[in-house]
Amino acid sequence: MNGQKNYKKTLVACYLGFVTQAISANFTPLLFLTFGRIYGITLDKIAMIPLVFYLTQLLVDLAATKFADKIGYRACVVASQVLSSAGLVLMAILPEMLPVPFVGILTAVVLYAIGSGLIEVLVSPIVEACPFENKDGMMSLLHSFYCWGAMGVILGSTLFFALFGVENWKILTFIWALVPLYNTFNFITCPIERLTEDGKSMGIRKLFKTPVFWLMIILMICSGASEASMAQWASAFTESALGVSKTVGDLAGPCLFAMFMGISRVLYSKFSEKLDLAWVMLICGAMCAGCYLLASLSSLPILGLAGCALCGMAVGIMWPGSISISSRKCPVGGTAMFAFLALAGDLGAMTSPAIVGSISEAAGGDLKSGLLVATVFPVVLVLSLVILKMRFREKGNR
Repeated sequence: MNGQKNYKKTLVACYLGFVTQAISANFTPLLFLTFGRIYGITLDKIAMIPLVFYLTQLLVDLAATKFADKIGYRACVVASQVLSSAGLVLMAILPEMLPVPFVGILTAVVLYAIGSGLIEVLVSPIVEACPFENKDGMMSLLHSFYCWGAMGVILGSTLFFALFGVENWKILTFIWALVPLYNTFNFITCPIERLTEDGKSMGIRKLFKTPVFWLMIILMICSGASEASMAQWASAFTESALGVSKTVGDLAGPCLFAMFMGISRVLYSKFSEKLDLAWVMLICGAMCAGCYLLASLSSLPILGLAGCALCGMAVGIMWPGSISISSRKCPVGGTAMFAFLALAGDLGAMTSPAIVGSISEAAGGDLKSGLLVATVFPVVLVLSLVILKMRFREKGNR
């Protein structure tokens, strides 16, 4: 029966789901200065936009542990695409309609953040439930589409603004909204299987009593933190280290970071059947720590940029790898486990850039000091993987 179902369509829908998430996370930050200029919004209010986005995602991750299985994967993932598209469209419309433009922007952000949170919780278990071979490789390739989406948004938006002017940002917003709108119909028609049979998945209480689950939570927090600490500060670091403009900084920093992150995920998906995932993550964790040290301690700007870019290569396997290890060690964890993993990853991604920024500010605006302290995240990830391997070696498992 499974042979008659077109799971490749499911895979394409999930790929575009992560592209949609990349649009939601990366497009609006490109408009921060434009919002300030057009609507007179102060920088302290603009700083609330990413906070509201990630906080909403966290709340959705938490809520999904309860409702996702009850409502069903298809209804939730279709809603994720509709909300993402609606949020992007309303971001171009609501600020002009409401007396306080900032309220309109935040309303739109909350809508597409809900969609983004649902994507993060549901897409991985949907692919995990499909009857594919080489699940580790599939998961890595799946998550690479977030990287390609981020690159596409940054490069595409930069090109659009160069050709047509940033004043036409609303037209581009409508164009990006077409991606989730199109993908809505993919998710309506593609085959979607349940991750576990009814009543067979672990409950939340049982998950909380499973020691290996908490190791997975630590892995996800460190994965999200290792990725976001560099990704969120890549543009500012490139500008300050190389003394270039913001446009060049955006292209040389975040774009190179996303490109190398995507390449590492594609490479792992290609060779995953011949590799031990835990060992690959150990090596990547050590490499990530080395990249943070290179970026923060090097006196040569070009070496600092190399550390920033290659950090993308190192962190690429961490998030999808942690999910794959969790699926292997807790095969009946169910949707709740995936939701808590997403929650942990988002928690790391939300708090770590703030930590880097606070430490840098305390050091007199020295961004390298903040990045040096962020080395602790990949180091803790490596230690957690060592504990994980020792624990399962004692039990006679691989």
